[in-house]
Amino acid sequence: MTDAAPEAAPHAYLPQSGTDAYAVLSYDLDLKYRVATNRLDATALIRARASIDLPAIVLDLVHLKAKRVRVDGQKPARISQTTTHLRVTPATPVPAGTEFTVEVAYDGSPIPRRTRWGTLGWEELTDGAIVAAQPSGAPTWFPCNDRPSDKASYSLRITTEQAYTVLATGEPAGHTVSGGRGTWTFERTEPTATYLAAVQIGRYTLERRHTAGVDWALAYPPALARRVLHDFEPVGRMLECFQELFGPYPFPSYTVVVTEDPLEIPLESQAMATFGSTHADGRGGSERLIAHELAHQWFGNSVGLASWRDIWLNEGFACYAEWLWSEASGGLSARAQARVHHAALRLAPKDLLLGDPGPDSMFDDRVYKRGACLLHALRVRTGDERFFALLQEWTQTHRFRTVTSADFEALAALYAEEPLDAFFDAWLRQTRLPSLSR
Repeated sequence: MTDAAPEAAPHAYLPQSGTDAYAVLSYDLDLKYRVATNRLDATALIRARASIDLPAIVLDLVHLKAKRVRVDGQKPARISQTTTHLRVTPATPVPAGTEFTVEVAYDGSPIPRRTRWGTLGWEELTDGAIVAAQPSGAPTWFPCNDRPSDKASYSLRITTEQAYTVLATGEPAGHTVSGGRGTWTFERTEPTATYLAAVQIGRYTLERRHTAGVDWALAYPPALARRVLHDFEPVGRMLECFQELFGPYPFPSYTVVVTEDPLEIPLESQAMATFGSTHADGRGGSERLIAHELAHQWFGNSVGLASWRDIWLNEGFACYAEWLWSEASGGLSARAQARVHHAALRLAPKDLLLGDPGPDSMFDDRVYKRGACLLHALRVRTGDERFFALLQEWTQTHRFRTVTSADFEALAALYAEEPLDAFFDAWLRQTRLPSLSR
């Protein structure tokens, strides 16, 4: 057995992203984008509250140029900018506890940023654009406080060529056309992390549906209609199944976007999931991924992370939802899935701490599968009735909040007949693989 490593600081995984010096309350974004030239001219109005006295306000902003900045409507004493940050020094420091606004007019040609996890952020498609922000791509398209723990509301207005459909974070709040350009407006009142904010632009057919009490929509290129309509047909049944297991769907609606371009993996965002043409093969080959991304609306998007260290709370839960959907839809049972993946984990390297995998391994498949196996082992210990009551309590108690592993451990303890300290220590803080059974 390997002893647990010292616990990392909450923001050690991305120490240069975001700050705890202030908390954002809302983002009001006005984006004017030209698909043909990949040109963005935009204004961001950020309303925030200082956590400490602020002699300067630092925003994450990558590769885009700030043209004009105002703090509470006034010109600041000084601004400076690097390729990754905008530093604004107001005429007088902002006192702790005070609300303030920062308005930034900025422009440029948005491009993804290079990270240890690949390129992230705003990305051109063959004919359109997408945002793939997890975990640090948000600053490639708007100035922000890029920490998963800092959730805010959003108002977005996106103007682009008339031929394109825009899908973005929030509920649709208007669409107008003038001079050959369309303007789309979206409002998101539910607290949203920066990495879950998104804009997807393409020549899409938009098909709206209502299933299991939830409004949802499919957006797809007309040429892919047959494949998309076949492969994404289970979404309605997934919504019904997951609401029975996890509690009510947490947002007013859900949108699925399928791009004409191939994508290596689906993209998660608040009340939206984006798939590539590779995920619509006409044979249902990506059904587990469709279930996984939908489950994130409960686990990761509504109940969010306080820090990336606890990413298993997102990915382990979404992976286990795949197994639950498999069972509900007539495939392998969750028990069988757990046994298969547990056997594979026994053959994998034993050098990962699920409760603190480190930035290089935070998206390692072992985080997903070991996290899901932990949940199944907990289900075995507590029994189905208590386990699913725990999941529903988790999603309701922490709706729109941010959480840590300690929060889940504390809640789980209330649903167990015996102490779980050793159980969680073995699964989260040791590298050795525990048994699925008692």
